[in-house]
Amino acid sequence: MNGLAAFSLWAQKNRWVWSAIGVLVLWLVLSVVTNRFSLSSLSGIMLSASFLTVVGIGQMFVVTTGRGNIDLSVASVITLSAFVALLTIKGQDANLAIGVGAAILLGLAVGGLNSLLVVGLNIPAIIATLATGYVLATATLLSNRAISGFAVSPLLKTLATGRVSGMPIMAIIAIVGVAATAFVLRYTVFGQLLSAVGQNRTAARLAAIRNNRVIASAFIISSVLASLNGLLLGAYIGGAFLEMGQPYLLQSIAAVVLGGTLIFGGSASAVGTLFASILLILIVTTMQIVGLPPGAQDIVQGIVVIFVLALAGRQVLSRRAAVDRADDDGTVKSEPSAAAGRPE
Repeated sequence: MNGLAAFSLWAQKNRWVWSAIGVLVLWLVLSVVTNRFSLSSLSGIMLSASFLTVVGIGQMFVVTTGRGNIDLSVASVITLSAFVALLTIKGQDANLAIGVGAAILLGLAVGGLNSLLVVGLNIPAIIATLATGYVLATATLLSNRAISGFAVSPLLKTLATGRVSGMPIMAIIAIVGVAATAFVLRYTVFGQLLSAVGQNRTAARLAAIRNNRVIASAFIISSVLASLNGLLLGAYIGGAFLEMGQPYLLQSIAAVVLGGTLIFGGSASAVGTLFASILLILIVTTMQIVGLPPGAQDIVQGIVVIFVLALAGRQVLSRRAAVDRADDDGTVKSEPSAAAGRPE
């Protein structure tokens, strides 16, 4: 086996490597073309990517449950959480615990509602979470009317914008979160159950796995992380405004897919989500340097997501076809789902 074949085999098991390579290549190109990029600018990109990573990790849990599950309510959760933080914390560190508790409760409530709609009423996740988002948008409008001013807790502001030895605190938080998520996916029972449910729900049910609980947990995790992200994002920008979470809807899905998590479920990559978040911020930065308007930037990001989904779909279909041929020839008796893979 030559080096290229060995790398290809290794890359199939470690899909995050492609987003990492994309970050390296795009960074080198921007450094050469603009002659402006340095370690200090990289820390700024890491700061922006950290907020995307937090909500992307939550989205990753939902996508891993399979059947095309996507949480479309994350944008509304982020926005409403920022308003709730302003209303509860009121710019005082003494109220920070109350604000954090309110954000967590908001995430639990929204995650619970999404779980009820998807698991309890069997409504497709895309439709259920989209409807939840509309409800939250109305709550955001009411919260906007109740805001008398913008005041951010100094401690929360430090967490969102501060640095330690030049490294953004938010980046440290995101990296620690990614490491913890990778550990959960690979070494805990919940991580194994999540992969099993995403690969084949029927087989998981026959193995006495409570599918509904696992799926509900994924939606709750997604909403809680989105809510905490809104809390920190509001501190970073110094306030809240309507639809402030909207950019994270498409980008969180893109970060999950580009990072190597299979859109069909069953295999997730926390490390890949981090690298893909950095890559997306670099892509946006590139488009801003070129001078593309915001609408065109959304189009480009959409094309990137479609392209990656198309490649992922072809890969899964080819693997399923190979399994079917092997079964027809009688060469194998059983084969894991095409979505199977090692969580990272």
